Amino acid sequence: SRSARRRFGRALREWALGGGLVIEDDYDGEFRYDRRPVGAFQGTAPEHVVYFGTTSESLSPALRLSWMALPPGLVQPVAEAKLHADSHAEVLGQLALARLIETHDYDRHIRAARLRYGRRRDLLLARLNRAMPGVTLPGVAAGLRSLLLLPGDGPAEADLLAACERRGIALRAASPLWHGPGPGGLHIG
Repeated sequence: SRSARRRFGRALREWALGGGLVIEDDYDGEFRYDRRPVGAFQGTAPEHVVYFGTTSESLSPALRLSWMALPPGLVQPVAEAKLHADSHAEVLGQLALARLIETHDYDRHIRAARLRYGRRRDLLLARLNRAMPGVTLPGVAAGLRSLLLLPGDGPAEADLLAACERRGIALRAASPLWHGPGPGGLHIG
């Protein structure tokens, strides 16, 4: 429930302010379709949160650009550790991303991409429901991938994968994602 999440957020903030350090990953943060993106916890306790993110979904995984917002006391030690671990980071992409952020073009790109990907997800779900009633996409409406679970009386996972392959559609089976026997399905990107 919303009140339980708020209580947990307050308790986590109090724990962090008491000397804890929270590691926050901005995974799929910019691509939430069913509601406004969830705000970063980092904003509630910036001195006690290490906030990570990447542009692999918002721009391209080929750029290999990631970032972190650090509490001021960790900036120097992390910079020192990075210097000794890897002093050859690619610079051109970093400068281009900085420019996109400074001009707010990155924000505009994210908003447009969120609308585009949200429409694609809605279209996928509508077409799947027409073709295979009972199919579900569990979890929150976010990100660039969906897990499609097949109904028990529907086609077998292997048959569906083979049919997709014959049509030139490359998908991954969902069954390897389970630790034991689980429902059949597809991992769609």
